[in-house]
Amino acid sequence: MRDFEYCVPTKVIFGKGAHLKVGEAIKNLGYKKVLLVYGRGSIKTTGLYSRICESLDKAGIPFMEFGGAEPNPKLGFVKKGAHVCTMEKCDMILAVGGGSVIDSAKAIAVSLFAESDVWDFWLRKSAPVAALPVGVVLTLAASGSETSSSVVITNEDGLLKRGFNSELVRPAFSILDPELTYTVDKYQTSCGITDIMMHTIERYFSDTEQTGLTDRLAEGLLKSVIDSGRIVTDNPESYEARADLMWAGSLSHNDLTGLGRSMFLVCHKIEHELSGMYDSIAHGAGLSVIFPAWAKYVYTADIERFRQYAKRVWDAPSDLNDPHKTAMFGITATENYFRSIGMPVRLSEFGISEMRFEEMAEKCGELPGKMRLGKKEIIDIFELAR
Repeated sequence: MRDFEYCVPTKVIFGKGAHLKVGEAIKNLGYKKVLLVYGRGSIKTTGLYSRICESLDKAGIPFMEFGGAEPNPKLGFVKKGAHVCTMEKCDMILAVGGGSVIDSAKAIAVSLFAESDVWDFWLRKSAPVAALPVGVVLTLAASGSETSSSVVITNEDGLLKRGFNSELVRPAFSILDPELTYTVDKYQTSCGITDIMMHTIERYFSDTEQTGLTDRLAEGLLKSVIDSGRIVTDNPESYEARADLMWAGSLSHNDLTGLGRSMFLVCHKIEHELSGMYDSIAHGAGLSVIFPAWAKYVYTADIERFRQYAKRVWDAPSDLNDPHKTAMFGITATENYFRSIGMPVRLSEFGISEMRFEEMAEKCGELPGKMRLGKKEIIDIFELAR
């Protein structure tokens, strides 16, 4: 196990009706005016918007709304939001939505203090030195952005989807009300399930040995998500299953399931090129395609880890004494599970040909992990996923 420091200061307010406490939460922190960031308007059709406004009004918190955050959020939206935030003199940003809305809010928060082009943060040319605080009312169990230090944005110029991490963007508080996810459709719910699993799986398949406790935390989380995912597929208003998924989403990406490990999310890096290039592809759907191909390509670099995953997470039969067969059992079980909850598992399901494989692989650069992946290897993975 590697040395680590762990601190997740985000206050989590979890439970039925928790979103009604948002005004009180902001007032208790002493903020005076918020920028209310949301997506394309679904919070208005569900009635959530009016309840949020009522809670803010009751607490005496004025706000300026800024809607329109897209899936695979864009840099242009972030820059407009920063301008509105400055003009309105907001001292906190409230994100009401899923990962795309939260990442948009985080990006606005750091861009207000950027000394040069804010995109330099995502290019790793500079790092943020300050940010406005961000609060969250979560509506989708998926990205884990509600308690994470990461922020992912797509630059329309060049279709580059990139992320960086900074403790400055970890939310001050996050309100997790599982009932808010009842209205999420089956496809987006499944995209979220996939993202939660992949945040955990990619940490599990790091190149660090002897992390027994962290392994068990990850395995338990995965088994719970798999079970809850099956339940909500048939019963979308199962509170307990929705609650497990929402909490798992936070735990999967607040660094808990990677403690003591090296953490580099290779499948996420490859998928970012996919959904960055093809904006209509949901992040979770891209991951359900990339992971099986990546796993089949690299599993021989650490058969024992893949064998352990198959036995502990997918209950591979004990009579599978061939480690190759056991490893493939786990990979195939994961692929079949994604398919069972309505996720794509091949690029052909998106209508994508091999014509842009080279361009996407070029943008990826070289990736570390179980097996170092360069341009050729990434193209090979896209071919396997085809």
